[in-house]
Amino acid sequence: MPDSPRSTPPHSKPGPRGAPGSDEWWQLPRRHPWWTALAVVVLGLIVLVALWDWNWFKGPVERQVENRTGREFRIKGDLDVDLGWTPTIRANDVHFANAKWARDPEMASAEQLELSIDLLRLLRGKVRIPHLRLAQPHVSLEANPEGGGNWQLRNSGGGDSNLEFRRVWISRGELVFLDEADKTDIKVDVTSAAAKEIGDAPPIQVKGGGQWRGNEFTVEGTAESPLELRDVESPYQIDARAQAGATKAHARGTLLDPLRMRDFDLQLNLAGKNLDDLYPLIGVALPPTPPYTLEGRLTRDIQGSSTTWHYDKFSGTVGDSDLAGSAAFTTGGDRPLLKADLHSKRLDFDDLAGLVGGAPQTGAGETSNPELTAKAAEMKARQRVLPDTPYKLEKMRAMDADVSLKADRINAPSLPLEHMNTHLSLKAGLLVLDPFDFGVAGGKIASNVRMDARKDAIQTRARMQASGLDLSQLLPQVELVQNAIGKLSGHVDLTGQGNSIAAMLGSSDGQVDVGMGRGQISNILMEMAGIDIAEIIKFKLKGDRLIPLRCAFGDFKVANGVMTANALAFDTTDTILIGEGTINLKDEQLDLRIRPRPKDRSILAFRSPLLVDGTFKNPSVRPDLKSVGLRGAIALALGSISPPAALLATLELGPGEDSGCGGQYAK
Repeated sequence: MPDSPRSTPPHSKPGPRGAPGSDEWWQLPRRHPWWTALAVVVLGLIVLVALWDWNWFKGPVERQVENRTGREFRIKGDLDVDLGWTPTIRANDVHFANAKWARDPEMASAEQLELSIDLLRLLRGKVRIPHLRLAQPHVSLEANPEGGGNWQLRNSGGGDSNLEFRRVWISRGELVFLDEADKTDIKVDVTSAAAKEIGDAPPIQVKGGGQWRGNEFTVEGTAESPLELRDVESPYQIDARAQAGATKAHARGTLLDPLRMRDFDLQLNLAGKNLDDLYPLIGVALPPTPPYTLEGRLTRDIQGSSTTWHYDKFSGTVGDSDLAGSAAFTTGGDRPLLKADLHSKRLDFDDLAGLVGGAPQTGAGETSNPELTAKAAEMKARQRVLPDTPYKLEKMRAMDADVSLKADRINAPSLPLEHMNTHLSLKAGLLVLDPFDFGVAGGKIASNVRMDARKDAIQTRARMQASGLDLSQLLPQVELVQNAIGKLSGHVDLTGQGNSIAAMLGSSDGQVDVGMGRGQISNILMEMAGIDIAEIIKFKLKGDRLIPLRCAFGDFKVANGVMTANALAFDTTDTILIGEGTINLKDEQLDLRIRPRPKDRSILAFRSPLLVDGTFKNPSVRPDLKSVGLRGAIALALGSISPPAALLATLELGPGEDSGCGGQYAK
C-alpha cells in the first residue's frame, strides 16, 4: 500500500500545546526530567519528615553529652524537632547524673527542655540559641568535702565563645545548694518574671530558705536573667532580702562573675536584735548589743589565698547610739581578721555593757532586746553589782581584731563621762585595750587593759591614771558637793584572773591611790560628817558656805580581791576625817570606819566614828551608835552634877585649823 500521510486518531482533535491529548503532553518528561526528580525529592522529604521519629537521635545525643562531661545523660521522654529557618528542639523528661560522691543521684533534671537554633547564624559558624525554655528544672549543687563541687565537669573549662543565648525562660524551677561541712542546706524556687521590654532576657524571681551554717534562714528577691552570668566582665544586678532569726539583710547592687563569686559591689543593709548573732552566721565575733541597723557598701578583694570583705562608709544605730565607719573582714589566714575604724557622735554608754558582761538599761526611752531585757531584770534582782557573766573563750580565740572607736559625746546620766577614745587589739586570744581613755568630769582617765585568754582562766591587768577630775562634776547628784572646788587624781594598777569581771576583781592584787589637793567644800557637809548638831542647825538657818579643803587622799593595797586602807584622810580647816578598813571586791562588802575630828569649838559635837558598811548594791553610812551612846551616857552623868558640865562631853576644842594631812596630795 502506498505511503499515506499520518492521520489523526479517530475521535481526537488537536489540542493546545502540552495539554492531554496533544502530541506535546506525553513528551514533557522526556524534555524536563529534573522537574520530576525535584518533585519526587520534595515529596519524599515531606513524607520523611511526616513519618520521621526524632527519637532515633536520642542515643547519639546522650552519648555525646556523656563523653564531654563524664556524667550519664538521659532523655527519657520524646525528642522532637520543628523544622524551619529557626528550628525548635524539644526534649522531655531530661536527666543529668551527679558526681559519684554527691548526696543526690542527679545533679539536674527538667520536665521539658526546649530550645531554638538560628540556622542562618549557624551557616556562618555562630551558634545562637534565640530561645531556651526550661519547665520544672531541678538543679542540685553540692560542695565536695575535699574541695570543689559537683559543678566541676570533665572538659568543662574554656567554654565556647561561639555559643550565644538570647532568652531563657524558667518555669517552676528549683535550685538546691548543699555544703554538709559548713552545715548549709539551701533550697530556693526560681521562676522567670516578665521582661521590662519586648526582646529583653527576662529576670528571675527567687524564694526559699533552709540552713546557713546551721541557722534557719529565708531568702527572696530578684536578679537579672541567668544569661547575664555568662559575661564575667558585665555587672550582674541583684536585689535580695534574707533573714536568719532576728537578723535581716537587704543586698542590692551588682555581682561580677557571681558563678565564681569573684567580685561584689552591693549596698547592704543589716538589722537585728544583737550583733552577737552574726558570729554563727558569718564568723564575726562581736559583743552582745541592743538592736542595731546599719547600711553601707559591701565589696570584696581576693589576694592569693586570702579574701577580704569590705563594709565601707556604713552608718546606723546600735541601741541608742549612732555608729559610722568602715570595716574589713579577712579570711584565709590562721584566723579571720576584723579591722574597723568606728566613730560615734553620741554614744549611749550603757550600750557598751555587753563588753563587760552586763546589760543596757531598760525602760522608757531605752532600746533593748528580749534577751538583754531579761538579763537586765535578772541583774537588778540579784544582790551583786559586778557582772559575773563569763566571757566565751572560743569567741576570743576564734578571730583577730584591730578596732578603733571614738565617741565625741557620751550619754551616761549617772556618770560624768564626756568622750572616749579606744583601740582594741585581739590576736590569738590576747586582747589589749590601749588606749582606753575617757574624758571625765572636766578631766581625763587614761587607761589600758590586757586580757590573756590563751589559758583556761583569763589573766588580766588593768592600769588607770586619772587626772584633773572636777569634784563638783564628779558627784553631780550630791547637792552639798555641787559648788565644791577641787581637782581629783588617782592611779589604779590591778592584776587578776578569771573569766568574768567579778572573778577578775575578786582575785585581784595591786594598788589603788586617789587624792586631791587644795580646794573648797561645803561647811555643812563637814559638820554633818563630824555630827556637829549645833553647827548643822546654824548653817541650816543661815545658809551654807564653802570652807578651804587642804587635801584628801586614799591609799589602798589590794590583795586577793580585798582593798585595805593604808591611809585615808580628808582634811579641811573645819574638820579632818581619818579612815581605816577594807573594801572586799570578792564579796562586794564595805567595812570602813571614818573618824571625824572637828577643829572648831562647838557644843553638841559628837566625836563618834562614821561607819561605811553594807554591800556595793546597798551601802550604808551611819554613825557608830555604840560610841554615840557612850558619849551620851557621859553627858548625862556630868549633867547630874551641873547642867553646864553636861556640855563638856560635847565640847570640841580641836587641835587647831592649821593641822594638815601632808603627803604628796597636800600641795
